[in-house]
Amino acid sequence: PTPFCVLDEVDAMLDESNVGRFNDALKTLGAATQFIVITHNRRTIENSDTVYGITMGEDGVSQAISLRLNGTERAVSNEAMSIKPNKRTEREKKAKSARF
Repeated sequence: PTPFCVLDEVDAMLDESNVGRFNDALKTLGAATQFIVITHNRRTIENSDTVYGITMGEDGVSQAISLRLNGTERAVSNEAMSIKPNKRTEREKKAKSARF
């Protein structure tokens, strides 16, 4: 098997029972292959070993967040990234304010 597979929103159209089957298949196949799953499905996230996310603080700097789920133990790690927000020109700011 391949060392890892990337799955992007493959569980989006599944009903609850099929999400359960999908998660069971990931656990079974995960013994030999690592999966990177991009999802918004709460049940899929809950069945993950590690969750990664990107969030933006009030200062406009993006921040990577990881959460390792080991049974009932949870370890949270926050790591600031140096991704700066796009600086808008004065013309773009005026155009945006004119739309609202």
